[in-house]
Amino acid sequence: MKYVVLIGDGMADRPIAELGGKTPLQAASTPNMDRLAGLGLCGMAQTVPAGYDPGSDVANMSVLGYDPAEYYSGRAPLEAASMGVDLAPEDVAFRCNLVTIKHEGGKSYMQDYSAGHITSAEAAPVIKHLAEHLKADGVKFYPGVSYRHLMVWRGADEKVKCTPPHDITGKDIAPHMPKGPGDDVLSSLITRSWEILSALEFNKERIKAGKNPANSVWFWGQGRKPRFTPFRDKFGVSGALVSAVDLMKGLAVCSGLRVLDVPGVTGYLDTNYEGKASYSLDALADVDFVYIHVEAPDEAGHMGKLAEKVRAIEDFDRLVVGNMIKGLDERFKEYRVLLMPDHPTPIEIKTHSAEGVPFVLYDSTVKRQGVKCGYSEDIAKQPGIMHVDVGHRLMEYLIKGVPA
Repeated sequence: MKYVVLIGDGMADRPIAELGGKTPLQAASTPNMDRLAGLGLCGMAQTVPAGYDPGSDVANMSVLGYDPAEYYSGRAPLEAASMGVDLAPEDVAFRCNLVTIKHEGGKSYMQDYSAGHITSAEAAPVIKHLAEHLKADGVKFYPGVSYRHLMVWRGADEKVKCTPPHDITGKDIAPHMPKGPGDDVLSSLITRSWEILSALEFNKERIKAGKNPANSVWFWGQGRKPRFTPFRDKFGVSGALVSAVDLMKGLAVCSGLRVLDVPGVTGYLDTNYEGKASYSLDALADVDFVYIHVEAPDEAGHMGKLAEKVRAIEDFDRLVVGNMIKGLDERFKEYRVLLMPDHPTPIEIKTHSAEGVPFVLYDSTVKRQGVKCGYSEDIAKQPGIMHVDVGHRLMEYLIKGVPA
């Protein structure tokens, strides 16, 4: 038996007037996901426990089978693990976004949480420049992927409150600057970065080209080094994970899953969808479990781009779900699939929300009567569906089967 998790990050949404009251999932053409929903065990799952911010870190940790109450220590420490940055006990890791801040009328606004989806190749020298010119005691910068980078502060207090930049797009940043122990240092690093980055010829050229400049850093997602029970010890199978983002790779590293390095994965619409499927199918020759994470729907949701979110969902269905099911049928015959988003990323709010999400548990060896509505949030309205209020139980159901 092979086990596969298919995550369309942030696919779930809320009804949108422009779509005639439908959600992007309902409006998108998703024949492969609809087929699984018609043949599988469908339900709604709460992936974000009460009291936790609805981040991809908490939600994917739950889906992977780890209770956030026991294992969660912050987003940035997971990304540090992915990057090979070994945190000492006194270290606190912070996600360091390269962002675009707009200064207007005496205020500063979060114009773009991704600095125009700056590429990794473009961002690396920017982070190197910051490391040389933006100094503070115990602070180090590390380059990551696209706009997503890392700052490690030795001796920091992780209890400082920081706001994710994608939560405040278009808003005045003043009320959302760091608050709590060490906020003076973090705020100083942010404001000092403005002059340093604005002086870069690279940013001047981006502005001339009509692109958003990487003219500020922004810190969030902080925490200390986590401790995980290995996935194989917890569930009895070896596995692998594929994703474009360091957060997910960090979850893999911490849980002992193999990270599949697929060329051309970007975390957005131009990502190598087919490569994620083909590399995962190849990996299943050696392992029994693979977790495939696709970031593009979430990114489109954060930017409030409806057409791009629908496109991302359709690409996920056609190039990942479709190719995986075809390959599983041809190569392995006996398999189970868990299909779901990690959390909703509604277009109307441009950030994550904590509502439950629709899932499908499909077993190629079991004939079931699923739902007739296809795969979407409409699953919540169907009679007899499964309700999973503790998200981390889903992995048990995938690997061990649903109790009779």
